Amino acid sequence: MTPVVVVGAGPVGLALAIDLAQRGVPVRVLDDGTPDSTEGSRAICWSRRTLAILHRLGCAEAIAAHGVQWNTGRVFFGDHEVYAFDLTGDASQRWPAFVNLQQYEVERELQRRAAELPLVDLRWRHRVAGVTPGADGVHLDVHTPDGPRSFAAPWVVACDGARSPVRGMLGLEREGQVFRDRFLIADIRMEQPFPAERWFWFDPPFHRHQSALLHKQADNVWRLDFQLGYDADPERERAPDAIAARVRAMLGADVRYTLVWASVYTFACRRMARFRHGRVLFAGDAAHVVSPFGARGANSGIEDADNLGWKLAAVVQGHAPEPLLDSYDVERVRAADENILQSTRSTDFITPKSPVSRVYRDAVLALARHHPFARALVNSGRLSVPAVLDDSPLNTPAPGASFAADAPAPGSVAPDVVLPGGGALHDRLGARFALLLFAADGDAAATAIAARLAPAVERAGTGCDIVVVNDAVVARRYGASPGTCYLVRPDRHICARWPAVDPDAILQALLRAHAAGVHA
Repeated sequence: MTPVVVVGAGPVGLALAIDLAQRGVPVRVLDDGTPDSTEGSRAICWSRRTLAILHRLGCAEAIAAHGVQWNTGRVFFGDHEVYAFDLTGDASQRWPAFVNLQQYEVERELQRRAAELPLVDLRWRHRVAGVTPGADGVHLDVHTPDGPRSFAAPWVVACDGARSPVRGMLGLEREGQVFRDRFLIADIRMEQPFPAERWFWFDPPFHRHQSALLHKQADNVWRLDFQLGYDADPERERAPDAIAARVRAMLGADVRYTLVWASVYTFACRRMARFRHGRVLFAGDAAHVVSPFGARGANSGIEDADNLGWKLAAVVQGHAPEPLLDSYDVERVRAADENILQSTRSTDFITPKSPVSRVYRDAVLALARHHPFARALVNSGRLSVPAVLDDSPLNTPAPGASFAADAPAPGSVAPDVVLPGGGALHDRLGARFALLLFAADGDAAATAIAARLAPAVERAGTGCDIVVVNDAVVARRYGASPGTCYLVRPDRHICARWPAVDPDAILQALLRAHAAGVHA
């Protein structure tokens, strides 16, 4: 019996399967499609945080090399540029702010990586037709090319998309809001000298009283997005002549292009009440959906997989109790709520629902052209950022500890800093917990702490690597001085920090972060 069955071989399901396999957990992936599908670009915008996760999974370099890297966005109102923003960050950043690459290309790279791992059993044209959860596992009825089959697994993770058949078979629903508006996506192939930037228009001269977006993808494919209004006829708007009229209005009558894909869509901001239902867990669009503004959909799904992978592996391998999986639900529901909030606010700004809202929106845009304070109010899509798990039950607070205001706190992602001698900090972190120890006499300090921690760590079965840091650039980024410690989870979130070494406190924090404290 395979310990874990993942339903759905999209980016989220494949990322989770790769993560589990790299941690030594056999996993079977079932998908009702085929590996060579190129139906629509769908998600295209992959964040710095997602690239860091995919790097750990062995995929990021090829994706970044093939995709279009960008850090700059421009916002227009009518005929004028309101302002531009730059997300480059400082020289310590390893990855660009975003890489644009069609979803099917990302899936191909994930498929390639999965094929390298013997513990991943990827089954195409396998459609799940029945789900029967039990106290000790889940039974699946599956239609395969060779006829009906039955599979059983202790754990099933549904990564089967927004329409999630698994969710439907279990009679589970999502709650939220459906927005009464329609948008046209048109992916076109053309050669134009436009820079690799995100351009967003409010009320442009070529599409009055609506919004539009232009964004470059790989292989000279460009994403065009037009707000249509809820009364638009989807069939008419998808017609090639209607798309041609909009493309020429935006880019000029002489533009030469090939239509690659088009879709008219409405969207919703919804999530399930809980992401864990016994031995069935939900991730990605199966658990939550948001509007496309801000690239929060696929990126948050990859973060789901990153959060769940190490926890599920620890439970399967007997290193942690099942309640650890409840923290996946707590943390990722909180992250989904943040994404839904930001996405809803973006939608309300982009598509005002009343004359008063439109007057406010237009006033903000007019002020933003000349006054920096107003630019913070402009919302063309708050772009995806890592979830901050500041209220996670796995965190250990340190009352009275003194840190700089900009030092990374428990719940945030541990900054990955490019090292002067080559490589980056996260390359020194393994698949287990890591204790970052800032010490000039690193070897001696690490040896002393390891000796204190080793017996209890072995008893708890959690595993923790001690990483000595004596680089000044990293120390400044972490607000650290000699003796400062950060405890980092396998998904690179910080769960505790101390201004000075305290082995007993470190052990208790490690046990708590592994949900082992209740059994210690």
